[in-house]
Amino acid sequence: QVQFVESGGGLVQPGGSLSLSCAASGGIDSNFRMGWYRQAPGKERELVATITSGGSTNYADSVKGRFTISRDSAENTVYLQMNSLKPEDTAVYYCRADYSTAWGSKYNYWGQGTQVTVSS
Repeated sequence: QVQFVESGGGLVQPGGSLSLSCAASGGIDSNFRMGWYRQAPGKERELVATITSGGSTNYADSVKGRFTISRDSAENTVYLQMNSLKPEDTAVYYCRADYSTAWGSKYNYWGQGTQVTVSS
C-alpha cells in the first residue's frame, strides 16, 4: 500500500521561505518521477515542479527562480524549497509519484496535501 508522509507546510509572510518534504513508501522506488502540485481555492490543481529518476527537473513558470525541487532516491523522499514566497503561492501542495513502464502500464499516486499560506 502506497503511503506518503508530507510535512513542512504552514503560514509564512510574503518574502519568506518554507521547505516541504514528502516521504513515499509501499511500492514507490527511485524509478518513479516525483513532483509537487498545488491547488488554490476555486482553481484547478496545477504543476509546481517535477524531478525524474535521473534528476531532470521541470518547473512552472510562476515558480522558476524561487522554488527548488530535489530528491533523495535512497529514501524515496522529495523536497521543495520555496523562497521569496508570494500571496499567490497560497494553496494546498500535493506530492505525486508516477511511473510508466515500457509496455504501457501507468502508476500514479498522490499524497494527502499540505497547506501553505502566504500572508502578512
